[in-house]
Amino acid sequence: MNVGDLPPSFSGKHGKIEYTLEANLSRAMKKDKRATASLTLVHNVDPRSDPVLMTPQCKASVKKMLFTSGTVSMDVYTERTAFYQGECIKVVAAIQNKSTRDVRPKYRFYLKQSFFVKGKKKVSTQEIQREVGDAIPPSTSPTVTRILTIPPDMNASILNCAIIKVEYKVVVYLDIKYALDPEIKFPIVILPALKEEEQQHQPAYPVYGSGTSANSYVAGRTSFLQNSYAAGRTNFLQNSTASGPSAPPPSYGKYGLYPSTNFRGKY
Repeated sequence: MNVGDLPPSFSGKHGKIEYTLEANLSRAMKKDKRATASLTLVHNVDPRSDPVLMTPQCKASVKKMLFTSGTVSMDVYTERTAFYQGECIKVVAAIQNKSTRDVRPKYRFYLKQSFFVKGKKKVSTQEIQREVGDAIPPSTSPTVTRILTIPPDMNASILNCAIIKVEYKVVVYLDIKYALDPEIKFPIVILPALKEEEQQHQPAYPVYGSGTSANSYVAGRTSFLQNSYAAGRTNFLQNSTASGPSAPPPSYGKYGLYPSTNFRGKY
């Protein structure tokens, strides 16, 4: 078996992945000797090996207000799908508040660990970061940016194990009084941090905190949408009254997709 096909070492609330190396010494007329050593398996993943890891993510949501007039919509973008431990995720949201109420953008970055044994499933979640933006008054259309930080000691994503999955999600939603909050979720893949010598040979993809303004970023993403989708798709993003279809989640190489989640509610 190729070492790259094995999931990395991991220890979680309901299970763990461990590796050991065992050596036996057999000698004639003497008792065999055995020695074992624990191993830590870490995958150094090159994002260029799987184009999906470098794919920008974009989703849209439009909500018609109840008990009042108008609509609220948001287009949310991230520059990539995969990030290294210790990196920051820049989330850019173009919000249109065409209602008579204030709305407030909120963000949640969380970890989900799933364990599957003998037909049973155990799930645990851990909130990594929660952010609350400024209130957006009626009849305004601001573009807001929020930085979410990946702790350098967070576990890397595990998507290639049949009994343990480690996944990450970014949730963006608009808090609206007396209304169901429009919500957008992005799957995020976390890769092991690069060594110092490896960082010097990284490809020139956009790095967060590089000084790119939110407006120029949104303009670039708008161009991306226009070039990537047909006219009918663009029209859907502008006029739909429901969340747009999700982009396909990252494959993390050749391995499986993200299981669905039922995560809802205000934070």
